[in-house]
Amino acid sequence: MPDYSNITLDAIRTAAMPAGISAAMLRLDLLDPEISGNKWFKLKYNLAAARAAGKDTIVTFGGAYSNHIAATAAACRDAGLRAIGIIRGQEIQADSNATLRAAAANGMELRFVTREDYKSLQHASGARMEEGWKNAWIVPEGGHNSEGASGAGEILHAQPTFPYTHILCAVGTGTTLAGLINSALPHQQVLGISVLKGAAGLKDDIAALLQPGHTARWELLADHHGGGYGKFAPAQLAAMNEFYEETRIPTDIIYTGKLIMAFNTLLKRNYFPEGSNVLLIHTGGLQGNSSLPPGTLAF
Repeated sequence: MPDYSNITLDAIRTAAMPAGISAAMLRLDLLDPEISGNKWFKLKYNLAAARAAGKDTIVTFGGAYSNHIAATAAACRDAGLRAIGIIRGQEIQADSNATLRAAAANGMELRFVTREDYKSLQHASGARMEEGWKNAWIVPEGGHNSEGASGAGEILHAQPTFPYTHILCAVGTGTTLAGLINSALPHQQVLGISVLKGAAGLKDDIAALLQPGHTARWELLADHHGGGYGKFAPAQLAAMNEFYEETRIPTDIIYTGKLIMAFNTLLKRNYFPEGSNVLLIHTGGLQGNSSLPPGTLAF
C-alpha cells in the first residue's frame, strides 16, 4: 500500500499571484513511484470490494496513455490480483509507449479494441460479459464509480486542508472531483478544470457520485482544455517550465499542466477575492511526459 506520509503540502508563490492571494499544492504525485497521484485513492476501495466479493481479477478501461491503466497494473500486482486492461484503439501496439510497457511489465493483460467495442464493453454486464470476466471486478474508466469517489474523498485528509478557501483539481472522468466535493467543508469552493473538449454530460456524471449531505460549493470550468484531451500548445509547455522554475514542482502535460494554465488565467481575471487561500491538487501522471522529445521540459 502506498505510504501517505510521502504526500506533502507545498506552499507556492509565482509571479502571476497578486500579493493578496496565497496558494499551496497538495503533492499526490509523491505518493508512490507507480501508483501515483489520485489513482491509488480511486483504486483503494475497488480493490477492497473485489476481495470482499471473492473476485480474483480486475478488468478496467483506458486509452494508450492512461495513467489509470498503469496504476491499476501496479496495484493489482501488489494485491495479487489478475489485471486485464481494455485499451481503446486496435492499431496500438503493446510496447508503443512507456505507459503500456509499464502496465505489461507489471503483469496486466492488454486487450486492444475498436472505439465502438470499447464503448460497448464498458457497459457489459451479466450475460453480455466476455468469457473470462465471470470472476472479475469491473472498474470503469478512470475509476469512475462509487468506490472510486469514496477513495477520492480521503484526499483532503492527507494533509491539513481546512485553511483553504478554494480547491482546484484537473478533471477527466470527474471521479476525483466528486470525492473532493463530498469531503470539502462549507467555507470551501471546489473548482474542476476539465481537460476534455466538449465533455457533454460530465457535470451529470459528477453529480451522480455526490453524497446528499455535501456542503461545499462547486463549479466545473470547461474552457481550459487547451484543445482537448492530450492536446497542448507551446504556451502550456512554457507555463509548465515557468511554474517549475518558480516552485520546483514538475507537472504533467495532460492534467496538472492545464491546471496551472487555468490557475494563471483565473488570477488574471481576478476570480479569487483578496485574502483567498487556494489549494491546487497535483494528481500525478508525470510518466505521461515521456512522450515529449528530450529537453522539452525543464525537469
